[in-house]
Amino acid sequence: MDQEEIRALFDQQAAGYDAQWEKTRPIRECLYLLLGAAFADLPDEASVLCVGLGTGQELAHLAQARPGWRFTAVEPSGEMLRRCRALAEREGFAGRCVFHEGYLDSLPEAGPFDAATCFLVSQFLLDRGERVGFFRGIAQRLRPGGLLASTDLAADIDSSEYAVLLQAWARMMAAADVAPEAIERMRRAYGQDVAVLPPAGVEAILREGGFPLPVRFFQAGLIHGWLSRRCAPGDVESAPRPASASS
Repeated sequence: MDQEEIRALFDQQAAGYDAQWEKTRPIRECLYLLLGAAFADLPDEASVLCVGLGTGQELAHLAQARPGWRFTAVEPSGEMLRRCRALAEREGFAGRCVFHEGYLDSLPEAGPFDAATCFLVSQFLLDRGERVGFFRGIAQRLRPGGLLASTDLAADIDSSEYAVLLQAWARMMAAADVAPEAIERMRRAYGQDVAVLPPAGVEAILREGGFPLPVRFFQAGLIHGWLSRRCAPGDVESAPRPASASS
């Protein structure tokens, strides 16, 4: 999907997005529990970049847990961002936020940030070079040594293991009251409209994007999460060699 298609898709889904995924909340809460531990050593007045944050659930979690942190929220869907802003106003932390409607490359000069989040975003970039550039854009906005917590759908879709995992994933969604037609659309989209790569392939992209040691810290079904640190001075030469583009 191109940028306008992605924006239109999430504009269309925004009104019912939180309700649709409410029964999968335990996955999100587990991720946030680990996220809090991963970000525990950030400064009391840290600046955090949240990329493609939708209705703002991770923003709300972090803002409530760390009242001294400030946030820059980047979201291309105007409808999603309006709901994110409304949530921040209801919860009383909007004054600590900058809201940017658009993609990361249109964000005015800001930062450097102490950390960033990017959950289930890069998988929509089908072109590998564009996906590398996306993570490089995040790295460039972080302080040297700054942290990125990211998740994406990841699996080897040509493997026998994938068939087992996909069936379990579909059953989980059905139990969460996701409509059968929506589940079938997801099945067709994985590997076509969504760049589902093996975990090692995502890690190679992260390394090329400026994060030399992406570490898997979370998995729930098809969702994998990585904690990565931006290159500090002198790290580039010693970074692991990127895997082949076919990984």
